[in-house]
Amino acid sequence: MSDIESDLDLEAFDKPGETPADEVPPDMPPETPPDTPPATVAEDKEPKTAIDLAPVYDVPVRISAVLGKTKINVNDLLALGRGSVLELDRKVGEAIDIYVNNRLVARGEVVIVDDQLGVTMTEIIKEDGSGT
Repeated sequence: MSDIESDLDLEAFDKPGETPADEVPPDMPPETPPDTPPATVAEDKEPKTAIDLAPVYDVPVRISAVLGKTKINVNDLLALGRGSVLELDRKVGEAIDIYVNNRLVARGEVVIVDDQLGVTMTEIIKEDGSGT
């Protein structure tokens, strides 16, 4: 220990009403402050509302609706032109995948709204918590 460290009065850093670590009763866990009330179940189960998401409303995201996929050789890709047809791995009427920032989040169906293509979500994909 240096001379500077030995001159410090560590008791001056204790907060008023705080029990020093060496005086904590042995039956009390050290990470639990003595005057902290236990968490109530009601706090954890409050229903979430749209206002809870307000801080992220302006965060930009990239949404992709994938109709299907295929594999072709580069030579065949270069030969494609206007009117070329690619066969995809999906059938007519089959659900399409909806990605947000390259993560699969839903499946849906293609719809036409006012001469524009759109997607109706029919299934929300929830992660199981294992990161897959």
